[in-house]
Amino acid sequence: MILGWIGAALIGLSLGLMGSGGSILTVPVLVYLFGQDEKVAIAGSLAIVGTIALAGGLGYLRAKLIDWKTVVLFGFPGMIGTYLGAWIAAYIPGIVQLVLFAFVMIAAAWMMRKPSINTNTGERHLFKIAIDGLIVGVITGIVGVGGGFLIVPALVLLGGLKMRNAVATSLIIIAMKSYSGFYKYLDVLNQQNLQLDWNTLGLVSVIGIIGTFVGNYLCNKIPQEQLKKYFAYFLMVMATFILYKELPAVIEVFR
Repeated sequence: MILGWIGAALIGLSLGLMGSGGSILTVPVLVYLFGQDEKVAIAGSLAIVGTIALAGGLGYLRAKLIDWKTVVLFGFPGMIGTYLGAWIAAYIPGIVQLVLFAFVMIAAAWMMRKPSINTNTGERHLFKIAIDGLIVGVITGIVGVGGGFLIVPALVLLGGLKMRNAVATSLIIIAMKSYSGFYKYLDVLNQQNLQLDWNTLGLVSVIGIIGTFVGNYLCNKIPQEQLKKYFAYFLMVMATFILYKELPAVIEVFR
C-alpha cells in the first residue's frame, strides 16, 4: 500500500512537472500496486485522471489561459469518442486492454522524446481538431489514459494555440473526456459484476492533486527536456514489463 501511495504522488508530480504523460502511470499503479482488476483499474483511472486534470485546469482560470472555443471543438467530440471507447471496451478482455495500454505507453514515450513544440501557426483547422478529439477520445475510453501527450501537440499544431494555452486547455478537455468515459464504465462494470474501490479512488485523487501542486512549483527549477527524456525511458521500461507479464496470456486468449 505504501508503494501505491508513492505511485499516486508520482502521478500528480509528473503531471505538474510536464503538463502531460503523468496520467499514463495511473493504470499500472492501480493494477500492480493496488491489485485491481484491469477493467476496474481503467475505469478508476478515468475518474482519477479527470479529477486531477479538473483541479489543475481550474488553476488556470484566473490567468485566462483556457481557450473555451477549442474546449468545445475538441472536448465534445472527445467526450463522444471516450464514451464510444468505453462501450467498445465492454467487448475486449481486460488483459487485452492492458497490452493495448502498453503500446500507448510506448507511443507516449516516443512523443516525449521529441523536442518541445515551439512553433505556433496561428491557423485553426476546425474539422481536423474535431476528428482528432474523437480519435483521442476512443483511445482514452479503451485504455484509460488522459491523452495529454496527444492533445497538447494537436492543440498547438491544429488549434493554433500557444503552448501555455494548449496545456491549460488540454486539462479541461481531459477532464471532460475522462468523466464521459467513466460514466459509461459504471455500466460496463455493473454488467460484469465488478466494483470500484471508492476509498482508493478518493485517496489517490487527493494525493495526485497535491503532487500536481508540488510539480507546478518545481517545474521552473528542473530542466524540462532532460526530465521528459528520463520519463520516456521510464515509460519504455514499464511498457516492456507489462508486455513481458501480460502478452503470453493475450496470445493464449486468441489461440
